[in-house]
Amino acid sequence: MARSRAGLAVTAALLAGAVAAGWWSGASSSAAFAARVTRVIDGDTILVALAGGRVETVRILGVDTPETKKPNTPVQCYGPEASAYTKERLTGRAVVLELDTEPRDIYGRLLAYVVVDGRRFDDELLRFGYARLLVISPNDAYSRAMLTAETEARRADRGLWGAC
Repeated sequence: MARSRAGLAVTAALLAGAVAAGWWSGASSSAAFAARVTRVIDGDTILVALAGGRVETVRILGVDTPETKKPNTPVQCYGPEASAYTKERLTGRAVVLELDTEPRDIYGRLLAYVVVDGRRFDDELLRFGYARLLVISPNDAYSRAMLTAETEARRADRGLWGAC
């Protein structure tokens, strides 16, 4: 009995260490699949067509762009610019959607990192000041790298950090 408790404690410690190491390194062990962006709803929400023609609404992980279409909410500073940038960069593009721990939000939207041209678009939004970092646990695979991208934009007064 004592041996199994010790083994369980060691296993738990190793698992916790592995999770922490993944967070620090920005590693992710999630599923990824191809899609095509059919429409941009706003700066951080897109519609994609998946294999077989299924259409999904995707909430881009790790970012929060200023609101432009939220009911009963005024258009926020730099929201139109963020929406226009996402539309310009993603509409009609082939992308890779990378899931993290929790695949859907309470509204049924697919939660994913969006990779275009081999790079995470999420980081791009942060680096150019179109978004703020928004990490909703447990989806935090790239939060360290994304924090760095936001910090660079803040220091340089890029995008919303200089305009709002």
